[in-house]
Amino acid sequence: MSHTAIMLLAGVALLAVLRLTIRYAARATRIFLILWFVVAVGNLLVGVLYAGYGWAEEAMIGLLVFGVPAAIALAARRLAG
Repeated sequence: MSHTAIMLLAGVALLAVLRLTIRYAARATRIFLILWFVVAVGNLLVGVLYAGYGWAEEAMIGLLVFGVPAAIALAARRLAG
């Protein structure tokens, strides 16, 4: 399994844990977006500084890694009412 797929699954898992443990959906979503942004930026920095990827390459993957779980979180929040 690729690192990107693992990160996407980790994002969805974090979202699920927060939504199950925090009573208010809006608060869970807000906390998730903040935490996941920090994780995604950290992942981007590791890719650039240690794995040897270029900024442009890693920015595209970083956008995917942050964007997909964030979109799922916002859609779930909208459906929750």
